[in-house]
Amino acid sequence: MGVAGRVTSVSTDFAALADQQLAGGTLTTDQALAILRSRDEELLDLVAAGARLRRSHFGRLVKVNYLVNLKSGLCPEDCGYCSQRVGSEAPILKYSWLKPDQAVDQASHGIRGGASRVCLVASGRGPSNRDIERVGDIVGKIKADHPQVEVCACLGLLKTGQADALREAGVDAYNHNINTSESRYEEICSTHTYADRVETIDAAKHSGMSACSGLIVGMGESDEEIVEAIFALRALDSDSIPVNFLMPFEGTPLGQDWNLTPQRAMRILALARFACPDREVRMAGGREMHLRTLQPLALHLANSLFLGDYLTSQGQAAQDDLAMIADGGWQIVGQVPGDATAEAGLTHPVIRERGAGTAVTANA
Repeated sequence: MGVAGRVTSVSTDFAALADQQLAGGTLTTDQALAILRSRDEELLDLVAAGARLRRSHFGRLVKVNYLVNLKSGLCPEDCGYCSQRVGSEAPILKYSWLKPDQAVDQASHGIRGGASRVCLVASGRGPSNRDIERVGDIVGKIKADHPQVEVCACLGLLKTGQADALREAGVDAYNHNINTSESRYEEICSTHTYADRVETIDAAKHSGMSACSGLIVGMGESDEEIVEAIFALRALDSDSIPVNFLMPFEGTPLGQDWNLTPQRAMRILALARFACPDREVRMAGGREMHLRTLQPLALHLANSLFLGDYLTSQGQAAQDDLAMIADGGWQIVGQVPGDATAEAGLTHPVIRERGAGTAVTANA
């Protein structure tokens, strides 16, 4: 597959653009497109400028989030990117609701790893009132053991009164991604609308929960559509913006779509930072597949990540994530310098037993 949105670009003064944003400016469409269309040789200049915005609002802090998949697969919605969609042939785990103690045990693993926010996710169109009570029970148990931890819920489309019920149960934030631009939403989903998603985000904000809403890139969208989606998130006043990179699961309509390079993924993160300088920008699902060895550099733009595994796919080893954070000189939210994560990447030398002087093939 080719890379979407790559066109000839003109040089941009990203340092001046950062000055504009630090002074309270608003990124324009032309400026946003210039970021996405910048040349690979400008990437370090772009990251350096975006890093100034990141440091201005978040210093050297990294927020670690941890996903708990309460209910996997068996979803009646037809979102084309999703391994849990109706008709998906992806060989994922499928199970009904975890028992509350199982969910709390899963959350505890992430908290011990440094997570200051636990994200409770359940597949489906949206929760029943009984599901809301079930999640409230889990939230109560998590907060009884870990009162300092934030809890984010992601349960699909909310009906009247459900956002208020979640807030009363102690849920701090609600995640509901817009996923793509309004102009192309019908191309990826037919069982609900873009407006349905916005309505749920508004309900979450009105209840007093923090709004967490982001997007998925790599689905063949144009530069203009990426700008439209990120500007929509800015207008929605999303506190947290997860930037997901399409994981093309075999057995889904987008299972053959590989439209991203590490450099393009970095430019998209930079756009999110420039458009929303003071918002939590999270490098989320698919970062390992698409950012690859640029993940440490991406932390100069993103101030948040998911630790460990995702909903239906395995992520980078948690120990490697913690080592990446420590090696970059970052500090995990809720921890103090000198915590155990500072030694997360320390290993002893491995004695060579292959190549010259041996009968084993060289490492090359």
